[in-house]
Amino acid sequence: MATGTEFQEQVRQLGKLITQFDEMPEGPQKHACKELVQLLMDVHGAGLQRMMEIVFESEGSGRVIIDTLGNDPITGSLLLLYSLHPEDLETRVGKAIDRMRPRLRKLSCNVEVASIVEGAIQIRVTTGGHSCGSSAKNVRAIVEDSVYELAPDVALLEILGLEEPSSSGFVALDSLIGNSLVASAHNSPALATEAAD
Repeated sequence: MATGTEFQEQVRQLGKLITQFDEMPEGPQKHACKELVQLLMDVHGAGLQRMMEIVFESEGSGRVIIDTLGNDPITGSLLLLYSLHPEDLETRVGKAIDRMRPRLRKLSCNVEVASIVEGAIQIRVTTGGHSCGSSAKNVRAIVEDSVYELAPDVALLEILGLEEPSSSGFVALDSLIGNSLVASAHNSPALATEAAD
């Protein structure tokens, strides 16, 4: 973390770079850079404004305020951007799992963390016997949205247990008719000859 003097020097250096940037000839690259800088300023401005509101409204200690900042969607995202979030990845993924459980229960599903290794997350979903393809897509969307909302810094998210089944369970009519003929052929010599023909 920079000291007060180092911070002031960084601000001065930033001012010099902005002056040099303004003196560059106009063009698409300069325009894109201006948009980038403005977007960064807007993001940081919104985050700082929200931080000030939280601190002003808080009646708790420093730790309570920090936790509140981490749980707020705006300031929490900004803290994540700079690796300053008060909760580690495992804690945030655990919270995401807790939040999605009630929704998944309605779809006859359960969810748990299978593993967390260096930012790579495996989530295991167990489904009831009557889940269909569309509900599997819904479950996948719920898991992904919930995890990325609280842990956008996940390096890799793998969802286990939602692999597409090899068969849809649909049995063709021809197959049923053919099986009926074969079954009947065992019981009737005439049908056996007919089926053979």
